[in-house]
Amino acid sequence: MGIFSGLFRNRDGPENRTAGSGYSFFMGGSSAGKLVTERSAMQMTAVYACVRILSEAVAELPVHVYRYNKDGSKEKAIDHPLYLLLHDEPNPEMSSFVFRETLMTHLLLWGNAYAQIIRNGKGEIVALYPLMPNKMTVDRDENGKLFYQYQRNTDEALKDTGTVILSPRDVLHIPGLGFDGLVGYSPIAMAKNAIGLAIAAEEYGSKFYANGAAPSGVLEHPGTIKDPSRVRESWQNTFGGSGNSNKVAVLEEGMKYTPISISPNEAQFLETRKFQINEIARIFRVPPHMVGDLEKSSFSNIEQQSLEFVKYTLDPWVIRWEQSIQRTLFTTEEKKSYFVKFNVEGLLRGDYASRMQGYATARQNGWMSANDIRELENLDLIPDEDGGNLYLINGNMLPLEKAGAFANTNDGKEDDSENEEILELEESGGRKSIRRENS
Repeated sequence: MGIFSGLFRNRDGPENRTAGSGYSFFMGGSSAGKLVTERSAMQMTAVYACVRILSEAVAELPVHVYRYNKDGSKEKAIDHPLYLLLHDEPNPEMSSFVFRETLMTHLLLWGNAYAQIIRNGKGEIVALYPLMPNKMTVDRDENGKLFYQYQRNTDEALKDTGTVILSPRDVLHIPGLGFDGLVGYSPIAMAKNAIGLAIAAEEYGSKFYANGAAPSGVLEHPGTIKDPSRVRESWQNTFGGSGNSNKVAVLEEGMKYTPISISPNEAQFLETRKFQINEIARIFRVPPHMVGDLEKSSFSNIEQQSLEFVKYTLDPWVIRWEQSIQRTLFTTEEKKSYFVKFNVEGLLRGDYASRMQGYATARQNGWMSANDIRELENLDLIPDEDGGNLYLINGNMLPLEKAGAFANTNDGKEDDSENEEILELEESGGRKSIRRENS
């Protein structure tokens, strides 16, 4: 029975062969013959652009810790220790923006983001430090419990080497898409062939211009050349490189130059490069116009594409962050009263005229006050005694029993108390009444 139980524990362990230190895929080799790793992929402009867009988008979002009140409302829990760590400074070495940008970059390249949780003697969290995903291994012990094994340094010349075993309580782990729900898979590893083809196409273009923007060919001589290598090097030094592309070649002794390579147009070089850029944008679900491809974008649809980016691309990443933070950094008791929220409302705002029209509707229908609107626009709040927190409604709106056939006419005469409606508005410390009498 012990043999079978051990077998099942091994089978149910995290599978991370494409994540962190377990990255394989034949050392990153792709079908295009190019080595593809997380670091080499960042040399591809489309990959770099997608990673930068998403990491900066998550890093720039305001993040707050909120507290539920007994009446069901919520407020910012500025006095909670995690508020300062998440909103301003997770550790003495970096700001909240840099911390989240770094972890989001790890998440996009390696499929996992790790941060070590530092606690004081009371068990309170005092700092969060990023950990490199390629040095982290997630596994289970003999009892089936998860643990994190971190390789400090791979350079033996450094004194601080060896591995450190961390419990799940000491690691903030944000996993990406994976097959077991515990460890995410590297998007770079899963899309290595598409990225490898893009790297190969870019390298081809570089070599094409390095060779004088002309295809390579054969130098033919009617006789026998004693030193062919010297002739080849002389030709390359004289006519090779983009700086020598306009030089006129003079051939002696009956020599003839015959190009043998196909042209970039025949190889559809430019089309291939363009398609691979869209392919990489598709991997990260980034709209093509955000990586510089405006072919299918216009003023009529680019705003809608930006809203879809927030809804379908950014929101899932934000939810991963929120739930991982909620699950790991709060105690069981705190989870009942506190929660973390990334504010994406600023990215969903339309143009100025659309926002003002929406605010006017909300204000007239009584579900937003002047201060609610001013807070969204980053304006100073109006004091409460000046009516900044008043919720108003349109005075023409009447209860159903007072309108039409439901009105109590009382033989054509209404009671004096029902002949007038009083709307009171507090402004500037005084009371103003607007009286409207029914004629």
